[in-house]
Amino acid sequence: MAYTIILDPGHGGYDNGAVYFGRMEKYDNLDLALAVGEILDSNGVNVLFTRDDDIYVSPLERAYMANTVPADYFVSLHRNSSNTPNTYSGVQSLVYSMNDPSAMLAENINRELEGVGFTDLGVAVRTDLAVLRRTDMPAVLVEVGFINTDTDNTLFDERFDDIANAIAMAIMDTLEEQEGNEGETSNQNETSNENQTSSENDNFNMNGNTSPHESSEVDTEYQEGENQGEQPVYHIQLGLFNQIDNARNLVNNINQAGYKADIMRQGDLYAVVLGDYTSLDEAAKVEDRLRQQGYSTLVVRSGSR
Repeated sequence: MAYTIILDPGHGGYDNGAVYFGRMEKYDNLDLALAVGEILDSNGVNVLFTRDDDIYVSPLERAYMANTVPADYFVSLHRNSSNTPNTYSGVQSLVYSMNDPSAMLAENINRELEGVGFTDLGVAVRTDLAVLRRTDMPAVLVEVGFINTDTDNTLFDERFDDIANAIAMAIMDTLEEQEGNEGETSNQNETSNENQTSSENDNFNMNGNTSPHESSEVDTEYQEGENQGEQPVYHIQLGLFNQIDNARNLVNNINQAGYKADIMRQGDLYAVVLGDYTSLDEAAKVEDRLRQQGYSTLVVRSGSR
């Protein structure tokens, strides 16, 4: 049976991800994804990438790209970071739900990377990340060690090939396990959720250090909480395109001007939007600045983008 895996090197382009003494997460992510992809490809797995160069692709766009192909899994590769350097160490994987095949893959990846030398910080649920929430296939975001922890960087560099091989082997093992044990996935996930009780993992999560730097990965269409859905939110639309390349060009132009724009699907079209403003006056002020800089704008209102 032919399998398809989508590898997503986190960040890219103007979005460097976490940075530590000049070391940029976006490059580690890309190098690792390409290495994992090469191993999977050599083992007969069809591999697709959300990016294979140093370019910016928004989290929502990555999810939409993935949903255009019938893939078995979506694996997003990242490095973690904490507020204080050399405080935490280890690998952690994030999933949308523990009651999903993605949890089995996350556990397998963590276990394989623990064999390479990383501390296993467990699997955590994140419902606000676009690449986990918006993908149609099971998705895992893997934080491969802390980029601001020297021991993790040494391990990443000195055993890079082993790390890539470990992730690839975990993916292939999961594909085989799922094919033979689809009916047991739910029970396996429930058990693994109960097993995340080590004091180190509890302390790590309780201190609010679960991937704090991944704010750029948050799904800007998603607002958690019942009351938030009732509050009007205003966004600024700067363009609507038939071709996604044209939308990307505008996003790059706007981001270089110091703003934070995203590409949103609107039927068969691609809208370039920015901002989540709870005040119409606030949105209007930003719109006025954009117009003074020569952009054509439109303020749109919704419960969420």
